[in-house]
Amino acid sequence: MTRSAPYPSPLATPLAPPSVWEGYGYGFLGVLVFSLTLPMTRLAVSELAPLLVGLGRALVAAVPAIALLWLTRSRRPTRQEWPGVILAALGIVVGWPLASTLAMQSVSSSHGAVFNGLLPLSTAAFAALRSGERPSASFWGWAVVGAALVTAFALRQGHGTLSTGDLWLLVAVVLGGMGYAEGARAARTLGGWRTICWALAISAPVVVAPVGWMAAQAQWPSATVISACAYLAFGSMFLGFFAWYRGLAVGGIARVGQVQLLQPFLTVVAAALLFGESVEPSTFVFAAAVIAVIAGGRRAIVRTKK
Repeated sequence: MTRSAPYPSPLATPLAPPSVWEGYGYGFLGVLVFSLTLPMTRLAVSELAPLLVGLGRALVAAVPAIALLWLTRSRRPTRQEWPGVILAALGIVVGWPLASTLAMQSVSSSHGAVFNGLLPLSTAAFAALRSGERPSASFWGWAVVGAALVTAFALRQGHGTLSTGDLWLLVAVVLGGMGYAEGARAARTLGGWRTICWALAISAPVVVAPVGWMAAQAQWPSATVISACAYLAFGSMFLGFFAWYRGLAVGGIARVGQVQLLQPFLTVVAAALLFGESVEPSTFVFAAAVIAVIAGGRRAIVRTKK
């Protein structure tokens, strides 16, 4: 069977400007999909157990993932790619969904969303540790400013306090950053869609038993909750990563990851539309500041280890 042509590796050749903008485009598309994740999770846990929602969406998403791998006769990951796929599965297929779902029991989706603004910093840190990227000091400066902005936004909404749900969200940020960076590292040669498909495929045997047991104990949910779960499985857990991993792979993990600073504000707007949560004018002030941070971070140099 003929091997697919690998994606260009940032470790081998510098990214040309068109690739950077392509990365931003795919990254923003992924963020648009992810921005509805917390509101949909909040809706799902109103009738279903958090563990069932967190693990169930991974199992449901594994069905089209395995089918796509089979229909395209996709190659298996190489020995060098498997660690990235496995850690991506631990981080964004199992870890982040579980931690964020547990958080949604005690915090609102609009409050919890702002913690996702810390994901770019977490992703950049794992990229520096494991993916050979070496962000410059100015890049780290912009990243810290962005993280400080969303943290201030979270504390302002929470009246200066952090809850148990906030701690779960911090765990989700760490696991999500690891999953994003590791998955993008594998996606450089494996491709974005293959990376998430293989991560879902290897997770399915692990989650099928607990999901089956919890599903047997659960009451049949309403049509609204079923729709929310379908979005979490096919949008947040599956199709969104096609664009997101592609963007990180071609544009640079640390640099394109900063686009996710927009996600908290997109989520706040979505929460207002779905749940009638009020959106304060200050939200848009923070959004404008975050966009400025992304623009500054884009100009910062991100080197790769030779």
